[in-house]
Amino acid sequence: MKKILLSVLLSAPLWVLGQGFQVNLQGQKQIGMAGAGSALALDEASVFYNPGAVTFLEKNSVSAGVNPLLFKSAFKQSGSNITENVKNKIAPPFEFYAVWGPKSNKWKLGLGVYTPFGGLVDWGDNWSGKYTLTSLNLKAIYFQPTLSIKITDRIGIGAGFVYNHGDVNLQRALPVNYPDGRSGHVTLDGTGKGYGWNAGLYIKTLSNSSFALVHKSKVITKLDGGTADFTVPQSLTGSFPPGNTFNAELPLPATTSLGVGIPLSKSTVLAFDASWVQWHIYQDLSFDYATNTPALADTKSARNYRDGSSFKLGINHQASEKLALRAGVGYAFSPVQDGYVTPEAPDADRYILSAGLGYTPTRHFEVNASFFFEDVKSRKQKNIETGLDGTFKTLVYAPGISLTYKW
Repeated sequence: MKKILLSVLLSAPLWVLGQGFQVNLQGQKQIGMAGAGSALALDEASVFYNPGAVTFLEKNSVSAGVNPLLFKSAFKQSGSNITENVKNKIAPPFEFYAVWGPKSNKWKLGLGVYTPFGGLVDWGDNWSGKYTLTSLNLKAIYFQPTLSIKITDRIGIGAGFVYNHGDVNLQRALPVNYPDGRSGHVTLDGTGKGYGWNAGLYIKTLSNSSFALVHKSKVITKLDGGTADFTVPQSLTGSFPPGNTFNAELPLPATTSLGVGIPLSKSTVLAFDASWVQWHIYQDLSFDYATNTPALADTKSARNYRDGSSFKLGINHQASEKLALRAGVGYAFSPVQDGYVTPEAPDADRYILSAGLGYTPTRHFEVNASFFFEDVKSRKQKNIETGLDGTFKTLVYAPGISLTYKW
């Protein structure tokens, strides 16, 4: 029974692959419109949102921004009146973009460094699901050099190569006790890399409406030689040998987006994005430990994700020569099926609300700020593998700011 229990616990996911950790915070102007904007040549963040629109940017520019993200999740175990909450910790998704090209504006080069997946969650060492997870710190940092070409005065195409650097630290309790009653503990820590691409088509009509088709490829991130550190009583060190390592492959999904931009007036434009996130690639997660024992076997854990999707509507209003105002709403469908919800990503369908503003004090400098809010629906679940049974409820808050220099 001990071998079976430990095998199940250690097969819980290492990398969080739900909508809950797909970070939609890659550009302050677009964040202010709930993440819509693939069909608008707004700024250098088009390197991420639509490489085909980059060549339509009038100026060269460099920008950097950050969105301190607060993930507030609560859990009430079935049959209990006690609500358990994650600790208040802030994850720092960030973005950096640079765009450069000749004044002829027939082509432009771009570079993006951003965090499309990541999260920080800490449930503490003594909550009811401690054998599933105590804490997780996850970062996926994408580097994307990009080329954008203007085919005609109204059509642009672009593509970028993507390199992903991933870091993960996951901790959980083990169902083995010291003489003083303390539980054992495991820390899984590793880095990995993966490769992919991002390509987009931008079309602007004679009526100045615009359309976008963008595809971001899947990125299979390989973790090789991650450390598996087990803290257990002396009598069990033979079952959990020190200095152990593991390998794993972690699939980050492809995303296909359709975008529309509709000018309502000379100063106001409406943006709509529909995205299909191809989570079906995440069917299971396997761990290959360098050293196996009867209590620590290689594992293969079923995830059975389905594809997810989202719909976002935003508005950008140029209130004056220096001030822009933005707002947005959206809705996202979770890819996590019943029976597979975990405390790493207590995922469910969610509502999105956002607002933002931009201020241009000089012709060279621009400041943009945003506030992004997600209301994740309550979800009562019993996990098929761990048996954790209860109701999750999550709220996400992310203020943000960026500074841009143009020439």
